[in-house]
Amino acid sequence: MKKTLAGTAAAAAVLLAGCSGESDAGASSPETITVDYAYYSPTSLVLKDQGFLEEVFADENVEFEYVLSQGSNNALEFLSGGSVDFGSSAGAAALMAKGNNAPIKNVYVYSQPEWTALVTGEGSEITSVEDLAGKKVAATLGTDPYIFLVRALDEAGMSEDDIEIVPVQHNDGANLLANGEVDAWAGLDPHMARQELEINAELFYRNTDFNTYGFLNVREEFAEEYPEAVEKVIEAYELAREWAIENPEETVEIIVEEAGIDASVAELQLERNNFDNPLPGQEHIDSLSAAGEVLQSSGNLDDTLSVDELLDDLIDPSFAEEVIE
Repeated sequence: MKKTLAGTAAAAAVLLAGCSGESDAGASSPETITVDYAYYSPTSLVLKDQGFLEEVFADENVEFEYVLSQGSNNALEFLSGGSVDFGSSAGAAALMAKGNNAPIKNVYVYSQPEWTALVTGEGSEITSVEDLAGKKVAATLGTDPYIFLVRALDEAGMSEDDIEIVPVQHNDGANLLANGEVDAWAGLDPHMARQELEINAELFYRNTDFNTYGFLNVREEFAEEYPEAVEKVIEAYELAREWAIENPEETVEIIVEEAGIDASVAELQLERNNFDNPLPGQEHIDSLSAAGEVLQSSGNLDDTLSVDELLDDLIDPSFAEEVIE
């Protein structure tokens, strides 16, 4: 049975009591598993649309509830509050959450996206990060675009003190930019792709290396109690990943239907996703280690914490290794 719920704080609260519904003692899965889906994760949209979870768990009496995450901050709040069992976030955002004692594990990489860049309106005089000095920049705190902005400023010898951050959710940031209410925006697809095509927004600073990977996180308690269910969820995600690779046109159609965007926007978003390496490993550790150093120096992550220890506690490839050949 599919149940689709809006990804709002209110929905999260309603789900709290029902998440991971109780099952018979010793069962390999709970009666209910709650997963998020997100417009920034095409894999999650395919998973939901194609019913791969229902297919993989067909021999078990499990119901699935789907909750929309508007950003990594939403997904991580839902996980920490216990209102979802699996949540989609950027790797660096998960690292920041782990530094704040979020009870999560990264068990799968749903894509390597270039989903963020620094964006300004058509004809803007801003052409470099240095030009942001004294300007208003929209960003969603605790997400990869925000972390991307922090790293870009650091690279330019600047900090958040040199700009005025306008903290809003991703879609609101896109609207503020379109309306000329901010000078720049730390963008996120598909909103960023839409602004490129609809208002000729310019991606004036791009850096693939500063885009951290798309992580599928699970609540630690769920992973400890239902390890076989975690493997089955990853199995379903693998079906979705492979389906997306083999069916790009149909994947675009799914993104269009779910996100309510034009096909050209969805195509551009999909082009910026690499689905080749879903197994958490050293490349993901290296990427997040570099991000962690900047987050600590900028005050966004407690500098008394060991980034290596946080990553060791966060990234757990053991479940995916049982599934992915």
